[in-house]
Amino acid sequence: MNKPEFLESGALATEVATRLLVQRGVFVGMSPIVNDDLYVAFSKGAGDRERHTLYLDKGARVHTNTYFGRFAASYWQRWTTVTEVRVSLRAAGSGRFRVRLVASDIAGHRRIVGAVSGSGDQTVELSSPLDKFLDGGALWVEIDAQDAPLTVDQLEWTVAAPQTVRPVAIAICTFNRADDCAQTVAALASDDRVLEVIDAVYVVDQGTDLVRDRALYGEVAPRFGDKLHYVRQPNLGGAGGFTRGLYEVTATDGHVDVILMDDDILCEPETVLRLNAFANVTVEPTLVGAQMMFLLNPDFLNVGAEDVNLATLQHGQKVPKALRNTSMLKKNQERRVDAGYNAWWTCLIPAEVVAKVGLPIPIFFQWDDVEYGVRAREAGFVTVTLPNAAVWHADFYWKDFDDWARYFSTRNSLIVGALHSELDTKALGRMFFRQISEFLVGMQYGLAATTLRGIEDFLEGPKVLQDGGIEAMAAIRAERAEYPETVKHDAATAPVRSADLTTRRSGGEPSAMRLILIKRAVDQWFGRTQHGLVNVPREDAHWWHISLFDHVVVTDASQSGVRIRQRDKGKAVALLRRTIRVLRRLREDGATVARQYRDAAPQLTSRENWARLYGE
Repeated sequence: MNKPEFLESGALATEVATRLLVQRGVFVGMSPIVNDDLYVAFSKGAGDRERHTLYLDKGARVHTNTYFGRFAASYWQRWTTVTEVRVSLRAAGSGRFRVRLVASDIAGHRRIVGAVSGSGDQTVELSSPLDKFLDGGALWVEIDAQDAPLTVDQLEWTVAAPQTVRPVAIAICTFNRADDCAQTVAALASDDRVLEVIDAVYVVDQGTDLVRDRALYGEVAPRFGDKLHYVRQPNLGGAGGFTRGLYEVTATDGHVDVILMDDDILCEPETVLRLNAFANVTVEPTLVGAQMMFLLNPDFLNVGAEDVNLATLQHGQKVPKALRNTSMLKKNQERRVDAGYNAWWTCLIPAEVVAKVGLPIPIFFQWDDVEYGVRAREAGFVTVTLPNAAVWHADFYWKDFDDWARYFSTRNSLIVGALHSELDTKALGRMFFRQISEFLVGMQYGLAATTLRGIEDFLEGPKVLQDGGIEAMAAIRAERAEYPETVKHDAATAPVRSADLTTRRSGGEPSAMRLILIKRAVDQWFGRTQHGLVNVPREDAHWWHISLFDHVVVTDASQSGVRIRQRDKGKAVALLRRTIRVLRRLREDGATVARQYRDAAPQLTSRENWARLYGE
């Protein structure tokens, strides 16, 4: 692969450039669903905007104190070798204008770093040292068209260039989301500047509805030249798809970073440029992740930074002071928050990390990104979730918890805990018993069985990973089919009489949860539940409410249908007995099994093992 260096203009260079472009002024989103005020906002007057050009009416004022418009000064001061940043823009008009470079601190207090007044056609340049942002704060520009219309373009943030500037490869994993994946590839192809920093794009297609058959994919593919690679393989889940990208890139050139990118995102190409630039100037090789914005609520941030609690097997934990589920039109992330890992909706993996820690573990789906981030940190590589660099991804709370993916989440969380912590099997046994008890009183028998299968397969040891997860996925889907409440029905045609339904809303959350759980279990054992068919909206579908009844129609989290739960004492008793047996095994054998996973890890993550799974 080529390793070009880049001039500030974006042209290929034969000598080291003096400035590195790290962020551009982008003023319009890639989709009409995105509010353009996430990029630039008019605080006075009016005007118009294009992707990289602003048009201000006479007397108008705009600012880039917006999600994509801000420069994340705190992160650059903390994690990179950069000591100063420069912002430049081209102004064109017949009147006077003013440009200010403005900074904030951890509390959002505004201070002016520099200002320039001018007139006519002029290139403006301002700079700021990165010396007062360690715990938080950002930089942005404010522009006034004072007495005539003004056109602004070529807004660029640059820093002193490193000795070499390394390009990046992109690996996109896809499974039967051909339209979404083609759109993601097209988004990358739409930006010439981004194409220059991309060394290769690998589309790893594991489905039967092929991306290459889409007209859009065929239209944009020539823009990549020989950089675009299309790979087909069996469905090995996200772990197998993303690893294939790492596997192919490192086989060709061990000095190229790789961005792992989901197929179903709404891609902001500018994010690729920003991740790549940041990674090129970090003090040490650093995993650099993009933040996730909600696709159905596009101005909302999922979370500013995440961590994992291996003791309780919980990932996606909000880092203290990080924003979560917040409209970025209303609030900015001022504080620097440091991540424990970054999910693989879009995340850059440095070449040095792959060289030192190896490839991901073949756990098919769920927790693969967590495990790799934890393993990298143990080897001395941190993860930075970079603000003002994001993609849009499907909102998590529209996905129902009672799903086949819960098997992989349970099994894989135990595997990751075994690899990177000392599992407290007694505490975990108590935790799982509480969870499964709640599933049982909530008449989610399939969910209880799914969780138990995850624990059981963890206890089988590393051999369960030999096929990369293909058989496990088929088996858990077949097992779940035995439980009617796992089936989603259309609300209008569900196999119940609508005339028999009464809606029952929940009250407040009980205070003595443990006592309530015991009481609900006893009442269900003796049939002391409210009889008849009731309807419960999704927001009220708590176990302590649903367990009051014996036949419940519950709205699915996707809002696309309903699940029908019905009390079945026989199933509950069988699953409870199974739970006791499985958790006894976890307490007795967990430590031994954990050692087996740790011993097998080098082989599981080796190129040879992945080559076997890929059939090479």
